[in-house]
Amino acid sequence: MSYSHTFGQTRWQFDDLRTLLARATPHRSGDVLAGLAATSAEERIAAQYCLADLPLSTFLAEALFDAPDDVTDLIAAQHDPAAFAPVASLTVGEFREWLLGATGAQIGAIKWGITPEMAAAVSKVMRNADLISVARKIRVVRAFRTTVGLPGTIAGRNQPNSPTDDPLGIAISAVDGLVYGSGDAVIGVNPATDGVAEYIRTARLLDDLRMSFDLPVQSCVLGHVTTAIEAMNMGAPVDLVFQSIAGSQAANAGFGVSLSMLTEAQEAAKALNRGTVGQDVMYFETGQGAALSSNGHHGVDQQTMETRAYAVARAYDCLLVNTVVGFIGPEYLYDGKQIIRAGLEDHFCGKLLGVPMGVDVCYTNHAEADQNDMDVLLHALANAGVNFVITVPGADDIMLNYQSLSHHDLAQLRETTGLRPAPEFEAWLTGRGITSPDGLLTGAADWLTTQGVSLPEIAE
Repeated sequence: MSYSHTFGQTRWQFDDLRTLLARATPHRSGDVLAGLAATSAEERIAAQYCLADLPLSTFLAEALFDAPDDVTDLIAAQHDPAAFAPVASLTVGEFREWLLGATGAQIGAIKWGITPEMAAAVSKVMRNADLISVARKIRVVRAFRTTVGLPGTIAGRNQPNSPTDDPLGIAISAVDGLVYGSGDAVIGVNPATDGVAEYIRTARLLDDLRMSFDLPVQSCVLGHVTTAIEAMNMGAPVDLVFQSIAGSQAANAGFGVSLSMLTEAQEAAKALNRGTVGQDVMYFETGQGAALSSNGHHGVDQQTMETRAYAVARAYDCLLVNTVVGFIGPEYLYDGKQIIRAGLEDHFCGKLLGVPMGVDVCYTNHAEADQNDMDVLLHALANAGVNFVITVPGADDIMLNYQSLSHHDLAQLRETTGLRPAPEFEAWLTGRGITSPDGLLTGAADWLTTQGVSLPEIAE
C-alpha cells in the first residue's frame, strides 16, 4: 500500500510502509548509506506528517518485508490485542499525545500491545524532550544480586577490559571502577579472545573478586552465547549470559545466533540459581546499524530495525539491555547530534516495549563527536530515567578502542542529580566507607589496603 502527503506545493509519494518510516526518520548517515533516507528536509517533514496521520492498526496489517523471519514471527506472537485496546483507535500522532499525558502505569499496561514498529513510528514524530518526558515515566525493574531500574537510581556497568585478557589488569581495573561506585549493573569484561578456556578463566577471576570483597554484584564475560553454554556445561561460575542481538533473523545469523540458542542459554543460566534478589540472567547488547552492517536490514531504516531487536530482548529474562549507541561508527551515526538523538530514541523505544534499557554513551575516534556530546547525552538519559550506563577508566577503552564514559562521569552524575546506586550496592559502598550516607564519594584512597585482599593472588 502506498502513502502520500502534500507539503507546500509538492505531493510526496511513499511506495510502502517501509519507505514511509525510512523517510520520516531524523537524518542519519546509516540511512543515507543504505539509500533509504529522505532526499530533503521537505520530504522528511512530509513523511512525518503522513506518518502522524497513520492509524496504529496499520502496523498490524502491513508487514515491512516479505522474507521469512523468526523475529517478525516473534513480534506477531507477542502482540496482545487486549493490551492494545486502550490505544487501538489512535493514529501515530494521537499516540504521541496519549503518551505525553499518560501515567507510567498506563504506559506499562500497554507494552504487550505495542509492536516495535509502532514504537519506532511514534519516536520519529517526537522531539528529544518528548522522548525524555515519556521514558522518564516508565520504570522497568529487574534483579539478580542487585536491583536495577528503581526510581531515583542509576547503575553502572564496570567494564575492566584488557587487550590481552590479563587477569591482574582486569582485577586492577575492576577495583578502580568500584572505588568510584561503578559495578552495580554488572562487572562485565569483553574478552579479547573467545575461547572457552579464556572465558572460564575470566569468569572465575570475576567471581573470586566478588567473593573476596563480598560484593553484592553480578559479573559477565561478554563472549558468544555458544561459548557461555559450553563454559556452563564445564562448571564455570556464570552469572549473566551475554549476546549481541539485532532485529531480523538474517542479522542475528550474522552474529552467529538464533532464538533457540538464546533459550538454551537462559535455561542453563537459570538452572545455576546464582541470583540472590532475582533470577534475571540475560544481558543483551544492540546498536543502530547492526542489521545494515550485516546486510540483514531488508531495506528497513536502521532505527526501526534497532527497535525490532527489543522484541527479541523482551522474550527473555533480561537483567540488562543496552544500545552501544555510537560504537559502530560515523558510517551509521555521523556526529554528536545523531548519536544523542539515537541514544534517546533507543532508550525510549526500549522502555516503551518493557525492556530494561541502559546505554553505552560512546563514540569512535573517527566520528564527529567528543566528550562534551557524551556529557549532554549522559545527563539527558539520566533525566529520562535510564537504568544504567557503562564506564571505563578515563573514558578510554584500551581493548575495544572507542570512547565511553569514565568512572568519574558516573560519580559526577550521581552527585549533581542526586541519583543513587542500586540499594544493595550502595549499602556495600557505605559499609566500606567508599561513600558517605548521603551518597557522596569519601575519597577513601586507602580503602583497598584495609580489605586484606591481594589482587595478584586473586589473579593467579
